[in-house]
Amino acid sequence: MAPMKPITQIAEDMGLDPKAIIPYGHYMAKVPLEAIRTEGPRGKLILVTGMTPTPGGEGKTTVSVGLTQGLAKLGYRPVVTLRQPSLGPVFGIKGGGTGGGLATVVPEDEINLHFTGDMHAVASAHNLLAALVDNAVYRGSVPEFEASGVEWRRTTDASDRALRQVIMGMGGSANSPLRESGFDIVAASQIMAILALASDMEDLRRRVERTVVGMTSHGQPVTVGDLKVTGALLTLLRHAINPNLVQTLEGQAALVHTGPFGNIAHGCGSVVADRLALGYADYVVTEAGFGADLGFEKFMHIKARPNQLEPSAVVLVATVRALKWHGGVAAGDLTAHNEKAVEEGAANLEHLVGVVRRFGLPVVVAINRFHTDTDGEVSVAKSHALAAGAQAATEVRAFLEGGDGAVKLAEAVTGVATSSPNVSYIYPPDAPVEEKVNALAQEVYGASEVSWSPTARRRLQRFESLGWGKLPICMAKTPLSLSHDPALRGRPSGFVFPIVDIRVSTGAGYVYPLAGRIETLPGLPSKPRALDMDVDQNGNVVGLG
Repeated sequence: MAPMKPITQIAEDMGLDPKAIIPYGHYMAKVPLEAIRTEGPRGKLILVTGMTPTPGGEGKTTVSVGLTQGLAKLGYRPVVTLRQPSLGPVFGIKGGGTGGGLATVVPEDEINLHFTGDMHAVASAHNLLAALVDNAVYRGSVPEFEASGVEWRRTTDASDRALRQVIMGMGGSANSPLRESGFDIVAASQIMAILALASDMEDLRRRVERTVVGMTSHGQPVTVGDLKVTGALLTLLRHAINPNLVQTLEGQAALVHTGPFGNIAHGCGSVVADRLALGYADYVVTEAGFGADLGFEKFMHIKARPNQLEPSAVVLVATVRALKWHGGVAAGDLTAHNEKAVEEGAANLEHLVGVVRRFGLPVVVAINRFHTDTDGEVSVAKSHALAAGAQAATEVRAFLEGGDGAVKLAEAVTGVATSSPNVSYIYPPDAPVEEKVNALAQEVYGASEVSWSPTARRRLQRFESLGWGKLPICMAKTPLSLSHDPALRGRPSGFVFPIVDIRVSTGAGYVYPLAGRIETLPGLPSKPRALDMDVDQNGNVVGLG
């Protein structure tokens, strides 16, 4: 394994002026927004998504990094743009989020832990706002804004289920306002989603200013602008908006920036990172969280559409293990040979290939191969991908072989990527919320109809009266099924898709209907990954992967 290159060399190889970046040590740097090129040639954007996730994980990040390394093997100048991992899952159930094996972005320990401080900046801004909101209620500085109208929760980057619901303001009037509230994980903060979607500093200012933190007793929204604290929050976010430059194990540039939650947010890296990369690279590989029914769809409607970031091709990651899972196999039996289960689970893959094609985009299926997969099982997976309309289906062995194991995928992607994709969206941007939800439920999830709870309908009517009825949809549902029910594997159909509530992120710029209960603060598993981590005698982090 080659040693890491100095970050100044990575910048120079990418085409950046090494003197223009802001180094954080030898191997990480911030890239100022002034480096974004608004004119001249632009690279092609390749979006990596996946089939419906399973307990085994499909390896989208590993494939994204491997594809980047594979493109370099073919002589292209690639850049990969990824989300920053959240500390909660790193120490909880997921572990590190920088890829795997020989397809990893480095320095792995720094990226997964404190990195350049962006997560801390978001948490600090979010919790400062929470304190300012409570102070406004305590001081009565906003007319008719009372404790019962506060909607802004606090945030933490630990998977601490005890903080999901809390009583605040205990101990007498000096500690008021007394109210019920709770904590969300930093990745679920609306500040994080705002940071990921902001196109520049002024756009960040506008989005922060219009963020709603509660309602008056007469049902009028209270915004950050009403509190006159926009500037205070920007002082904490002014460096966090700059993308972070690191590298792959094979020395390609990687921009790791922002980490919005994949359920109540859009689950994709930042707009500014993609824009920066497209001005310097032949190909930019980026990733959308969860499966194509969530991450890919949200990327297209929430991130790509308003920012002219439509991809030239889509890579849909699948595994034989995931196909078996969706074919009904128990988690403990996924390594056993079972071509029949692969056949039965392929319905999920076929449907999501169709979803990508519905947008008018070419799709390449990447079968992330594990050592337990048989040639017969892989052949079945390939045949179903091609039958569903994928332009190509190829194995990827990037975990063990790095870029060499993804050259075939790189060749397939460059062969189908189009400079001017003819994108067809699922819904018009100005369609009513209910029409948009129906389109997603029926065309993307496979539902027969949508049901709305009385609470959801009342809140939707209120949102429409406040002018929020034409915002895009950021569906909050389980990632473990195409439906709302995680127990429904494969390709369920004919079900009723239930909207139990609906909320709005005015700063981020979308409404998010909830199809069931969504936890915004994960809990720890019975054996947290934290139990495997330590620091060796040389000060190196071990047990992170």
